[in-house]
Amino acid sequence: MAKTATPKKAAPKGGATADEGFVLRSLQDAHAASPRFQASDDELLTFYEQMVLIRRFEEKAGQLYGLGLIGGFCHLYIGQEAVAVGLQSALDSQRDSVITGYRDHGHMLAYGIDPKVIMAELTGRGAGISKGKGGSMHMFSVDHKFYGGHGIVGAQVPLGAGLAFAHKYREDGGVCMAYFGDGAANQGQVYEAFNMAALWQLPIVFVVENNGYAMGTAVPRGSAETHFYRRGTAFRIPGMHVNGMDVLEVRAAAEVALAHVRAGKGPVLMELQTYRYRGHSMSDPAKYRTREEVQEMREKHDPIDAARAELIERGIAEDRIKEIDKRIRAVVGEAADFAENSPEPEMSELYTDVLVESY
Repeated sequence: MAKTATPKKAAPKGGATADEGFVLRSLQDAHAASPRFQASDDELLTFYEQMVLIRRFEEKAGQLYGLGLIGGFCHLYIGQEAVAVGLQSALDSQRDSVITGYRDHGHMLAYGIDPKVIMAELTGRGAGISKGKGGSMHMFSVDHKFYGGHGIVGAQVPLGAGLAFAHKYREDGGVCMAYFGDGAANQGQVYEAFNMAALWQLPIVFVVENNGYAMGTAVPRGSAETHFYRRGTAFRIPGMHVNGMDVLEVRAAAEVALAHVRAGKGPVLMELQTYRYRGHSMSDPAKYRTREEVQEMREKHDPIDAARAELIERGIAEDRIKEIDKRIRAVVGEAADFAENSPEPEMSELYTDVLVESY
């Protein structure tokens, strides 16, 4: 007796079909095909200078914190410089927006904001970029399209989705780059933001800066899925895994991600594997890792040393590199002097910026 063919079930209305062509690794493959940005000598010198600026600025901030001139929390970016420089060098500062968590000084410097007003903010001075009222964790500049500096873990991610929605609504061609850490990656609001960004095809690059330890817990102890670039799979967001200690690899990956987003294909999730040399904050003794581990990262994987070595290999004179180092130390010294000699905010500033009275 002939068997009766089983009718195929119709796909439910509103549901995804099996042949939509989503390929998880499509962007990773594109990145692997050209893993490092082909920078000119001048471009690599610029990247080197920006990374050195962040490093020296953060070292000075650590000194001022130790002297009591910076109060509250202070989270340094030392070791992670290649991430902000590599990614933000690919952005258009005239239209693209950036938002991050409370380890934010490096991102502001990478976006070209004056070191003087950043240092003044760290020291709570009226000349600071947030009038001395934000401090280390809550810096902000609408003029520079830098929207924080946020103290609540993961809170910046849905705000970043909102910035991306604004770019799309205004049709201004801008992209939002929203940074968060491996610790924040376990926050529920992150995945709500993923869902809405994918559903509405928002122009946003989600960036996980995976420095391995969140606030002091190693990634394998706190995350069931330790490959953070896979976290967007459920929302059909392509992921990329990138060596965040190589500024040219970061820049190359940024080119791939931004091309995808600017083409109107929706969000991208990037995981930048990086490392912080200091503790989570200035008050963290970082006893959860060995000195040998930190030393090995400094000696074998430092992004600034790697860029310097490549410049020398290209034939750039060491005197030219030393001149950059000397100039940056002077810039940071001037920023510290400016901050220390700037007055504190007037008492009347306590009552400003509390409520937006007009829109």
